Amino acid sequence: MMRRVTLACVVALAGMTSASLDAQRGKAPDKPLVIASQGSFFVGGESKAIPAPPAGQGRGGVPGGDVTVNQMYVQYQIPPNGARHTPVVMVHGCCLSSKTWETTPDGRMGWDEYFVRRDRPVYLADQVSRARSGFDATVISAVKAGSAPASQLPNIIFATHQIAWTVFRFGPVYGKTFPDGQFPIEAIDELYKQMIPDLNALLPNPNPTWTNMAALAVRLKGAILMGHSESGFFPEQAALIDPSGIRGMISIEMPCPADLTDAQIATLAKIPTLVMFGDHLGDVQGGPANWAMSYDSCEKYVQRIKAAKGDAEMMSLPKMGIKGNSHMLMQDRNNLQLADLILKWIDQHVEGKKGT
Repeated sequence: MMRRVTLACVVALAGMTSASLDAQRGKAPDKPLVIASQGSFFVGGESKAIPAPPAGQGRGGVPGGDVTVNQMYVQYQIPPNGARHTPVVMVHGCCLSSKTWETTPDGRMGWDEYFVRRDRPVYLADQVSRARSGFDATVISAVKAGSAPASQLPNIIFATHQIAWTVFRFGPVYGKTFPDGQFPIEAIDELYKQMIPDLNALLPNPNPTWTNMAALAVRLKGAILMGHSESGFFPEQAALIDPSGIRGMISIEMPCPADLTDAQIATLAKIPTLVMFGDHLGDVQGGPANWAMSYDSCEKYVQRIKAAKGDAEMMSLPKMGIKGNSHMLMQDRNNLQLADLILKWIDQHVEGKKGT
């Protein structure tokens, strides 16, 4: 009997690997994508009163009244067997939207679809101030109306093609690629189209995205929060606000804070944590991001979590023999191989602990 079970596991694993390889090569999966339900909704948000404009000044035809600000847009897909697994919430980084997790720039399967095909409910969130999520624009209107100084305008971040090339580690300098680079550089223009203005400078403290992520996990009756780059530490920030719904935290390529208190570390140590970094962390010339320092800061953070008896793993892809991954590893040519690593970690560290 044990031999039959083992053989069945081997066959299943072989089938999973075959499907993974087909998708990596750009071949469409043999089986259609089947979902039980899909939809979208908003999390959080608060009402804000806008006073009527002074007589004679106007506000582009907008009278006074109430508006909703800082709401977070979420879209989801749930597979037929989704109830067996903990939902995964994916949050994008700077100057991007939840498109990050969808079809890759060169047209291959993204993590959102792949996780659904592996029976995981997937929730994609746009950060507050980005894409379909809301933000408080009243300061912009106030400056336009002359009732606030121009110095109050937010710093809107644009990531240029040149900055993206080095920050995302496609090569050592703009226009030159790493010989073993995994990013599909022939489709770089499609990535540039994904990059949009970042209005996070308009947000209050704490960032409403953190609060909304924590609230989403509660709404889902338990969820794994995944962040990348700018949002890489957002799962932990959400857990410091309300850890009750967070079953696991996956943090991909970001700096980790060194000023967390022992009490904060104790809170975070109660939730399984995976930190993942790609390749060429110290091989880029110039640029604002120092990924080697970010890696070191997260290695120290993971050690603090472990010292507090937490379940934390620092996953360095080069140390595992997986070379050439960029900062956009969910879009790299081997993205589904990396997704399998994450799914294996989830099964061992989150799903395996249900009911314990």
